[in-house]
Amino acid sequence: MASSSTSFAHRRSSKYDVFLSFRGKDTRKNFVDHLYHALQRQEICTYKVDKRITKGKRICGELIRTIKDSKFYNIVFSRKYASLSWYLNELVKIMEYHNDKTTENTAFPVFYDVAPKEVSHQRRVVRKAFAKNKNKEAVGKWREALKEAIDLAGWELKNTADG
Repeated sequence: MASSSTSFAHRRSSKYDVFLSFRGKDTRKNFVDHLYHALQRQEICTYKVDKRITKGKRICGELIRTIKDSKFYNIVFSRKYASLSWYLNELVKIMEYHNDKTTENTAFPVFYDVAPKEVSHQRRVVRKAFAKNKNKEAVGKWREALKEAIDLAGWELKNTADG
């Protein structure tokens, strides 16, 4: 899987300082690119998936290792973040490592042009994504991961013309 990462400024206990979780179509060419380049300028080793996600594909072992090998997770919730099982499964893994008391991994939610309540109450697109999936066990894990992520202290950003 293709990825972008800044070079190491020095040795770290984690392979990456930051793992960016986002829905590419919603945020790749605006907020996420700005965030990634800002982190890169500060020599913060950041992982950003650059390859398009294929619908119906499972998270590969390489991506799971990358999530595990990251110290911080920036989860960029957007209007359609939860529209594909890929992003929801990625979120489940992030929250598993965030909640693992043997690690120091930390997740930070960013709500980009979507209110936390909209995500937490599974309104609109989120509700549709959940309704599409027939796997009740997966849906239960997604709901729990969303609830846990939304309950974390984070940032709510409104999409504006001037960025």
